[in-house]
Amino acid sequence: MKKLIIVFLVLISVSFDSQKPEAYDTGEWFKFRIHYGIVTAGYATLEVKEAIRDNKKVYHAIGKGYTTGMSRWFFSVDDTYESYFDKVTNKPYQFVRKIDEGGYTKNQEGFFNQDKNQVLLKDYKEKTEKTYNVTEDVQDILSTFYFLRNHPKINSLKINEFIEVDMFFDNEITKFKLKYIGKEDLKTKFGTIPSMVFKPLVQSGRVFKEEESLTVWISNDDNKLPIRIKASLAVGSLKADLEGFKGLKNPFVIKVQN
Repeated sequence: MKKLIIVFLVLISVSFDSQKPEAYDTGEWFKFRIHYGIVTAGYATLEVKEAIRDNKKVYHAIGKGYTTGMSRWFFSVDDTYESYFDKVTNKPYQFVRKIDEGGYTKNQEGFFNQDKNQVLLKDYKEKTEKTYNVTEDVQDILSTFYFLRNHPKINSLKINEFIEVDMFFDNEITKFKLKYIGKEDLKTKFGTIPSMVFKPLVQSGRVFKEEESLTVWISNDDNKLPIRIKASLAVGSLKADLEGFKGLKNPFVIKVQN
């Protein structure tokens, strides 16, 4: 369950637009319900606020994931991820990772030096500090989401083409890869929504059946809002559906309303 919450926090906002930044703005908020069939396992939320870093206004994204109800009896998850990133370049200044997953905890904060391509990682639980060399265009786990929402390649992607992003996570750089599948009209609680479909590549093994076990549906409008995430697991499958939203920058396009 803990790996799924992390994946949903990564994917919940993986959406795109051709301008910088036009898909979102300060005040955006949305919530996902994570469920096995009709049984709710937990929720995940993402919110965009404003903060000051290096004497200028930046975006402050806050992502939270948590189990609820009977799911907490089997495995309790309470995760918070934060990112402070530039409004123009989307490069991150700072990230926060506070997690409690069935008693497994982390309390970390990272500070990016964009001139030196380094990140200073402070681990408050382990009481350690370490500097890592990173690539020039590296993102953290949350800034990745918003970077992708305005990625310039989205309108020119062909079926089965990829977008790759260098992401600093778990003390190393990970290649976050997305495969474009096509378009689909998706039936939801809000109505039928024109959507773009992607498959993020994940590591097959204990949690996921295979590399393409995740599917993500993104609204095909100017918001590029995440609508649904489906995970085929080693045992069964799990879905996350958009539960609520507010503060969208653009009109939300619904083809057929319920």
